[in-house]
Amino acid sequence: MLNRRDFMKLGLGACLLPAVGCSRAEAVVSETMYVFGTLVGVDVLASDKAAARAAIADVSHAFTRQNRDWHAWKPGALGDLNRAIAAGRTHEVDDDLLPLLHQARDLARASGGLFNPAIGRLVGLWGFHNDEMPVGTPPHADAVAELVAAAPSMDDLVFDGSRVGSRNPQVQLDLGGHAKGVALNQALDRLATRGYADALVNLGGNLAVSGTRGGRPWRIGVRHPQGGHSDLRHSQNGGAIASLEVSGRMAVVTSGTYERYRQHGDRRYPHIIDPRSGQPATHVVSATVLHPDAARADVAATALVVAGAEAWPEVARSMGVSEVMLVDEAGRVQLTPGMAAKLEFVAPPASVTTVEIA
Repeated sequence: MLNRRDFMKLGLGACLLPAVGCSRAEAVVSETMYVFGTLVGVDVLASDKAAARAAIADVSHAFTRQNRDWHAWKPGALGDLNRAIAAGRTHEVDDDLLPLLHQARDLARASGGLFNPAIGRLVGLWGFHNDEMPVGTPPHADAVAELVAAAPSMDDLVFDGSRVGSRNPQVQLDLGGHAKGVALNQALDRLATRGYADALVNLGGNLAVSGTRGGRPWRIGVRHPQGGHSDLRHSQNGGAIASLEVSGRMAVVTSGTYERYRQHGDRRYPHIIDPRSGQPATHVVSATVLHPDAARADVAATALVVAGAEAWPEVARSMGVSEVMLVDEAGRVQLTPGMAAKLEFVAPPASVTTVEIA
């Protein structure tokens, strides 16, 4: 049974809101699991519940394998590659991880380097390569500056078929801003191959949907970054800032600075690190991106948080995302026209600005 804390964790970015419209022959079959360090929910529209649960179990097994192989700081395929890079060696990479590395390099370039999975050493220095949230004094400025000066990037990787190395031994790969989006894509693909064209996968508040919910759009709630605000705390939407309806193949991904952070006294240092400074990104509280490709949406959301409240439109253009919502540290909301057309606020924010990015 999920307690309230677990339910809220499942919906940190977005959540499935109540909806109607399934046919009598079909019903939504739902399963919940814990993987990738968070709660994961899978819903499929099906007439055969036992077959649907078997398909969801297949997705769950894939998630478990991906979590092991793509984990940034636990034993697995990515850890093996990182150890080889640190030792100056090349390493044979399997067919599951290799495409992620190529895609991560391409998306890092599209983001102008604001998404940089090669800065795993910086992420670890700040204490975010641990299951528990770090506390205490932040790392010394000299240690941060040294890693920034080393300038690790995805362009340092050298590909020779399935063997991968790096020209820069300071590269340490952390796919945390990308792998979950890939996992969402692959989960929907896996369900589709089993005949389930109408599905929703909620990976810790980042969602991807396909098809419809019984002929109606999937109705999604986007959680308020400060979900405890008094005007939303007791709302029927469970602290959502807005809701939207999506159908077809679409991902709704939120990257935020409010969920994971380093606590030192009264100061919080968010887990999203700006590769340019080595410091946590602080001026944008959350970025929500809609896009058919969950991996691109995942990366873009992270890059937009790093870009900040003024520079994000240029990054959105370069990454090819046009449906975006940003909330800054003052609670001001910025929307693209595409997002504004789909989104309905639960309670109007104090400041909402529509920003053209085309």
